[in-house]
Amino acid sequence: MKLPFSTYLVGGAVRDRLLGLPVTDRDYVVVGATPDDLIGAGFKQVGADFPVFLHPDSGDEYALARTERKTARGYHGFAVHFSPDVTLEEDLQRRDLTINAMAQAPDGSVIDPYGGQADLAARRLRHVSPAFAEDPVRILRLARFAARFHRMGFTVADDTQALMRRMVAAGEVDALVPERVWQEFERALREPDPQRFIGVLRDCGALAKLLPELDRLFGVPQPAGPHPEIDTGVHVLMVLAQAARLSDDPQVRFAALLHDLGKGTTPPGEWPSHHGHEARSVELVSGLCARLKVPVAYRQLAQAVARDHGNAHRALELRPDTLLEIIERTDALRRPQRFAQFLLACEADHRGRTGYADRPYPQAARLQQAFEAARGVDVRPLVERGLTGEAMRSALRQARARAIAAAIKVDE
Repeated sequence: MKLPFSTYLVGGAVRDRLLGLPVTDRDYVVVGATPDDLIGAGFKQVGADFPVFLHPDSGDEYALARTERKTARGYHGFAVHFSPDVTLEEDLQRRDLTINAMAQAPDGSVIDPYGGQADLAARRLRHVSPAFAEDPVRILRLARFAARFHRMGFTVADDTQALMRRMVAAGEVDALVPERVWQEFERALREPDPQRFIGVLRDCGALAKLLPELDRLFGVPQPAGPHPEIDTGVHVLMVLAQAARLSDDPQVRFAALLHDLGKGTTPPGEWPSHHGHEARSVELVSGLCARLKVPVAYRQLAQAVARDHGNAHRALELRPDTLLEIIERTDALRRPQRFAQFLLACEADHRGRTGYADRPYPQAARLQQAFEAARGVDVRPLVERGLTGEAMRSALRQARARAIAAAIKVDE
């Protein structure tokens, strides 16, 4: 369809095509047009903050070229200006990173006024202009891109790193609302290397502001025997990396990351021991999730892993009734999928230590075996005996413990 105005493919689609990655979403900028021009061409207007239009055939998003001006602190304080006079270069200048500030013309040529192609070649994440500092969400977005492109060799440019540190020092990240922090956090958990999201936030000081429970783990020692990496902060990033290796489930990755929060509150006089850190971890997970308005499923799994990861690691030594207690506390019989997530997060914790990345974790098989045995107990004979209430619960627990004992004995 021939359009009476200029359109350009912009942003991630251009970046990913140049990187040789699959292009899934396509966004376009319209230059030299008014809302009435697009509506007259059959586009459907959507969006409340500024005019965005859906193409009548493809459904792709087309936005009028616009500029933004900072009017107040935080990320809501912007005045948006759009008109036929706004140029493509002006529109691209308001974007966050140079690699996202390129456009492609209909003939396939690339418009790159801010050096995005050079930064792609250098594997560099660099801000387009000083206006980056006007929106603290851009720190989170940059950290997320670092998590996405880490294995391709991308690093944060020194001047961008310095700018983010100044933003944090100026209190810009303090204006971020919990919902937006969680939105970017959850997206980052889905990226190939989510540990880089945490690392970038820590490097610029934002982690201490947004996730202080995590930030305080760095510099806290653990016993060198089971933890050759010693530093708890280093450990949890290694655990997150292993969780990403084992599963693409963001809930598993979230639980793995937060499992040791309680070690950050151990009195220094008790280091490197962390007696009772599991209970403190559960409490801290609860507070973090409440503050960021984290969905219930994420919170419940993270609490379960924080509470019982140590017990899971001892599964080969535990009695049948203790194995059953873990199964009951994780609500495995009603939520077997969550139990599978629990086992993955515990395995990530086991592997997330120096020298342990490829070591086997037979504890997961033992817990799964116990779970299957407990789940296989037939309740009908107990019903036929007329048992109810506490008597039924007690008899059922005993039957499940016996089933687990029999399964473990056969296995041994």
